[in-house]
Amino acid sequence: MKKNILIAAVFLMLFSCQNDQTESTSPAKDGITLRSCASQEVLEAQLKADPTLALRRNQIEAFTQKAMLTGRFVNGKIVIPVVVNVLYKTTAEDISEAQIQTQIDVLNQDFNATNSDFNTIPTLFSGVAADVGITFILEDIIRKKTSKTSWGTRDAMKKTKQGGISPTSPSTTLNIWACTIGGGILGYAQFPGGPLATDGIVVDSKYFGLSSSASYPYNLGRTATHEVGHWMNLRHIWGDAICGSDLVSDTPTHNTANYGVPVYPHYSTCTGTPVEMTMNYMDYTDDRGMYMFTNGQKSRINAIFMTGGARAGFGI
Repeated sequence: MKKNILIAAVFLMLFSCQNDQTESTSPAKDGITLRSCASQEVLEAQLKADPTLALRRNQIEAFTQKAMLTGRFVNGKIVIPVVVNVLYKTTAEDISEAQIQTQIDVLNQDFNATNSDFNTIPTLFSGVAADVGITFILEDIIRKKTSKTSWGTRDAMKKTKQGGISPTSPSTTLNIWACTIGGGILGYAQFPGGPLATDGIVVDSKYFGLSSSASYPYNLGRTATHEVGHWMNLRHIWGDAICGSDLVSDTPTHNTANYGVPVYPHYSTCTGTPVEMTMNYMDYTDDRGMYMFTNGQKSRINAIFMTGGARAGFGI
């Protein structure tokens, strides 16, 4: 009974709407924009606009927790078809097919533990480091010239009637929009349970794939890895609260987001003062500072692809 009450309380805390959606502006330090992902803010705005979303999110979470306990996951390999929707006004925004392919390559490396920095994971965390085992295949690139200089985080880029590009087969295809978001936002994702008409992730074209040194320290394609993590139902590692929970048992409790590349070991001041897993893809560190998922995160991802899961259409 206590466990059920606790889980219910966690659901209410996680999925209650707290703020109006705003056009967030990313903080900066020493002239460098700090990583900012608007996924949580977008979720809160969707919860306010659609009261039934909270119920769907709670149902997805209950299913996920049950699936993680039973240990029954998808049989066979998960292959994710990807459509990249490029919205551009300038030549720089009209990113090349080669650059787009580098992003697909990075996703395949990061979700299959073949990234070159995987072997730098500290011994403390090596036992929980995961090969998530998901393959991404580029199906199509759709391009559209626009007069917009920035798109914000209200999903206009996903709507043809607002000058954007509507998603392709979102129940069986991961749609990624590449465009200038504005406000220093690197990207954002829609969590499972949201409307199909806006499902997918958005990555600012400046930080898409292996981009130029001008995009440093976000030039290694990890923004998309982070946002796809959200799309697969992973939360920020600090749980979007001081000493919050990401609902994953093998990630340490973080004080809050980390930026830059913290010197290891970086200790939390939360209960037990654990060493923070700053190299996890779901933190806010620089691209070169994030390079692992955990087995617990893998289990959480697998659950949404199971029969009955929120993204079962992708499971094979």
